[in-house]
Amino acid sequence: MRLPSSGKPNYLPLVALLACACAAQAESPAALRDAVERAARMHLVDLAATAGLRKPSVEVAALPRNTVEPCTQNARIDALDTRSVTRMRFTATCDDAGAAWSAEFIVRGSVTADVVVAAADVRAGSIIDAAALAIERRELANVADALSDPAAIEGKSSRRALRRGQVVSRRWLIEPMLVKRGADVNIVARNTGVEVHVAGEALGNGRRDDVVTVRNKTNGNTLRARVIGDNTVEPVDAPTSPPSR
Repeated sequence: MRLPSSGKPNYLPLVALLACACAAQAESPAALRDAVERAARMHLVDLAATAGLRKPSVEVAALPRNTVEPCTQNARIDALDTRSVTRMRFTATCDDAGAAWSAEFIVRGSVTADVVVAAADVRAGSIIDAAALAIERRELANVADALSDPAAIEGKSSRRALRRGQVVSRRWLIEPMLVKRGADVNIVARNTGVEVHVAGEALGNGRRDDVVTVRNKTNGNTLRARVIGDNTVEPVDAPTSPPSR
């Protein structure tokens, strides 16, 4: 990520061990520290925007690990490690003729945003509804994992149990098991505006959009069907007749 000559930031995603280069007019150690903080702030702002967080607030503080000398040329700011918001590593490199040097900075950062939390305890694997969710302002340890839109969570399940007040983690979310083997299902067939409902039995488990095998209880035929809702499927190919006896 390089600050072009116009001085306007170029927002690009930063990842672990990213080499980000930012040119900064820096004549003093304090100015170099400010340049490092600007680069770190840009990274966190971009991270929050990529995650779609609402009303993010970013704070950074850079601390040099070794002596920082004045630099009369453009100093280059490199991001060495940005995996942890609370402890990032940057370097400032000065290319002054005959006096080139590099200094490392530890940047303490924090991101606060309006995010989705559990409004009540939620069992692992259970379907999450709107009543189980709330929006609260929180400081985030894992920015990319948080969510600000309840609609992105409703109807899904969490691999882990959620405690009341806990931030809902993106990586825990899965589509719930809507069809289970042996369960009665509603087979919905649509054709030119006509909708037909037939009772069936699931011969496998499936989440939303999974294709499972079901048996038509009316004629015994089996068919492959896509899961479209709770114990509801729609055919994706022609049924197979049961073996003759």
